[in-house]
Amino acid sequence: MNVDLFDFDLPAERIALRPASPRDSARMLVLADGATRDASVADLPAMLRAGDLLVFNDTRVIPAQLEGMRGEAKIGATLHKREGPRRWRAFIRNSRRLREGDTIDFGAGVTATASDRAEDGSFALDFAGDEPVELLLERCGRMPLPPYIASKRPTDARDADDYQTMFADRPGAVAAPTAALHFTPGLLAALDAAGIGHATLTLHVGAGTFLPVKAEDTDAHRMHAEWGRIDAATADRLNAVRASGGRVIAVGTTSLRLIESASGEDDLIRPFEGDTSIFITPGYRFKGVDGLITNFHLPRSTLFMLVSALMGLERMKAAYAYAIENEYRFYSYGDASLLLP
Repeated sequence: MNVDLFDFDLPAERIALRPASPRDSARMLVLADGATRDASVADLPAMLRAGDLLVFNDTRVIPAQLEGMRGEAKIGATLHKREGPRRWRAFIRNSRRLREGDTIDFGAGVTATASDRAEDGSFALDFAGDEPVELLLERCGRMPLPPYIASKRPTDARDADDYQTMFADRPGAVAAPTAALHFTPGLLAALDAAGIGHATLTLHVGAGTFLPVKAEDTDAHRMHAEWGRIDAATADRLNAVRASGGRVIAVGTTSLRLIESASGEDDLIRPFEGDTSIFITPGYRFKGVDGLITNFHLPRSTLFMLVSALMGLERMKAAYAYAIENEYRFYSYGDASLLLP
């Protein structure tokens, strides 16, 4: 499909720079039963049915934004995918000043050697020493806010909490699964009381999620890979929910992409562990997911293509136009949508 089909104009003032407080007070646009209506995230227990199951991503964001020196040259690095115990693939700013074999000093006693430059301009960074890399990053890194926020304000102490979900448990993401940022212990208790369960999986979100689609046609776009895992018990539980008439509703596009990666043509979800580069566009047949809670996405992005595949392109363009007109807040710290095809 032509990528231009997924374009729309978003006023800059619609981009949220801070999350709603409390988190579940965020607005939520509901698309269900052919209708569009306004609600809040706190209304979610009344919007779903007993027997439904929400699936959250339990990845934890690491402080993956680094600033260092290679000699006299300033080098910026954004880690985006682990490739080994001490090796991370990183997008590099000022990459023309970096060569394979160069060492970058990130301060606080943290250094890494660059190697294996890829076609996309990224390098592999091998961190020196014996300490776990996660400890090194706590010393020298900062929270990797999305570029559309970081370009408007500096990262600060609030982001260390704001950009982490209540489910964050397994370190490895360099971007938050932002739909789950809206959830609080109180909301989860209300959902449980309404007979709506929840489960978790792990997908370590990479910085590639923010890369623009540069191709003119979706068939020419190369999707980034991310590591994920669904264990056997979780897969069995998701299948049992659907078999009993309940709906599996992904909280976030990361959860959806992993469930669909683990689903077969027989519509059964199987255990999964490894990389996925699934790219979902209109025409895709969903096999493991019955609905989605997600934030509002960038124009021409793979995520807007995904929600258009779930709900239909024209319906999503109309919904986004409605959201813009009615001052919904967009992107990572913005409001939510509940999509029930």
